[in-house]
Order: sequence, then C-alpha cells, then structure tokens
Amino acid sequence: MTIEIIHTRSEGTLIEGSAKGDGVYEIVRRHGFRYFPSIGQLGIRQSRDRAAKTWYINAAAAALREAGFEVNVKIDESDRRSFAEAEADRVERAEGRAERFSGYADNAAARSESAHQRGHQIADGIPMGQPILVGHHSERRARRDVERMDHAMRTSISESGKASYWSGRQKAAEGYEQFRKAPRRTLRRIEKLQADLRRVEKWQRGESAGGYCRDITNPDTVQELTIRHEELTEEITYWEAVIAEAEKNGFKVWSKADFKKGDFVRRGNTWFEVLRVNAKSVTIPHIHNGIGGGVVRASDNKLDGWTWLLTYDEVFGRRSAEEMEAALAASTTQYPPS
Repeated sequence: MTIEIIHTRSEGTLIEGSAKGDGVYEIVRRHGFRYFPSIGQLGIRQSRDRAAKTWYINAAAAALREAGFEVNVKIDESDRRSFAEAEADRVERAEGRAERFSGYADNAAARSESAHQRGHQIADGIPMGQPILVGHHSERRARRDVERMDHAMRTSISESGKASYWSGRQKAAEGYEQFRKAPRRTLRRIEKLQADLRRVEKWQRGESAGGYCRDITNPDTVQELTIRHEELTEEITYWEAVIAEAEKNGFKVWSKADFKKGDFVRRGNTWFEVLRVNAKSVTIPHIHNGIGGGVVRASDNKLDGWTWLLTYDEVFGRRSAEEMEAALAASTTQYPPS
C-alpha cells in the first residue's frame, strides 16, 4: 500500500491512500496528524496557508516506512491561495460555526426547559409540605419522586449552562469578521507584518535579522523567502485596504504629524498632556495619574516623574492647549466634553 503525504499551502498537509483500519492513523497521530471528519482525511491542524511542518511530515513518513508502508512525500509551497481568498474562507467558516452553535444553544435551552417542566410537574402532584411517610405504602413512590425531581433540576441547570456556553461561542463566531477588522487591532497587525517583511528582506540580501542569517545559497531557502515576501506583501496590502475603508467611515489614523509638545491626547476617558512626540508614540504622564478620568497635566504627575508611552493606535482624540483651556472653561466640572 502506498501512502502519500502531500503539502500545499492552498490545502495544507493531508494524507492520501489511507483507509479506516489500516493502522496509518495509529502511527501518524504520534507525529502531529489528526483525523478531519469534514473531509474524511488525515492531516496536520492549522497547516493550511503555511509553510510545511517538515519535522512532523518526515517523522510520520519514517514511522510509516518502518511499519512496512511505502510512502511518498510531496511538498509544493508554490501552490497557494491569495490572502484575500484565505480570509474570505475563514469568515465563511466562522459564519458556519455561528449557525451550528446557534442550533446547539437552542437545543440545550429546549432540553433545559423540558427538564424544568418535568420537575415542576412532579412537584405539583405532591401536596405542599407533605413529608415522606416512612413505613407507609406511599414511601417508595415518594422517594422515587424526590429522585426524579432532583435529576430533572440538575439536568435543567446543566443544559442551561450548555446553552449559555454555545450562545457565547455563537456570538464570538458572529463577531469574527468585525473582530479581525477592528481598526486599532488592524493597525497593530500591520506594524507587526511590516517588521516581519523588513526581516525577510534583510535575509534576502544576505544580512542578519532577528539575531541570525539565512543561507541564501540554498535554493529551498530562496524559494521559501520569496514566497514569504509575497505573502507578507499581500497581507499588508489587504489590511491597509481595511484601514482605508475605516478612514472613509470616519476612523482617524493618528501619527507624529498630529501632535506637538503641550497638546493633550485622550486615552479612554482621560486627557493627558503630551510631554514628547515620538515616531510611534507620544510620551505622557503615567496613566496611573489619570484613574477615574479628567485632565492630567505634566505638573499633575504624582509618581516621581514616571511617564508612559502611548502608541498612536491607542489614541482617541487630540486637543491643543488652547482648545483644552476653552473646553475646561466651558465645563462645570473638571471633566471636559469628549
């Protein structure tokens, strides 16, 4: 029997040629492979849209050969889908999960209500305050009714908990796309991706990055870096388009150009005086000075001069010193309008 372990970035790492009961699963499960019921195949989790995990693949292939199987390993890193295609697929699968979880929650809630009703029906048949009459012919039935009521109530509570759990999972799945595309989170993601891209570009030039170099005389390494460069470029472009759309809808992308020393910046419900303007952040009095909201000036710093770096993705507003004075003058409290 010939077993094929195939990896492409578009499909991930999958095993072809295996059938239930042939012993392959028992061997490869020790090397990172799992069974996927949705497609009826063995494979490695979270291997789609990623480079091959060769340490898992080679270990599984060696173990299968030792057990007498003929094994072919095929890795094609160039077969991949675009980041936009992959992201659309992830959103679609999240929508499918939300629908499934909704069904689970509804079923659990129905079981909880049914058990609750059963318990009450039993209780309604017992006169209020009626004790168990020990030695009476009704004792056995009375004790059985108590057990049935207890079981029904426990079932109701258990199923209610399951309904809450699946309802929470449903809401999380429904909010997947909104969570992924939240502008502030997206800005942080872009910054990280850009750092990754700069690292790859250094390796491609034969320079050290991240504390080490890559062997660019190795064709496999060159191919890997080329693909990774393409992937990162695609992903950055995708998320930059998300930010551009958010800006059209009113989201403000703050930067060094928006601030000068002496301005005020809003973090949450608190305005802080800007002590220094940096490339990726502004320096403000330590945020512990601003617990409860209000305005924190440089002179209000009570923490021995401690400061805080507020990155631009955490900024919710900006006012000049003059605008802040005007807002405070117009306000009847120490909390100027947002």
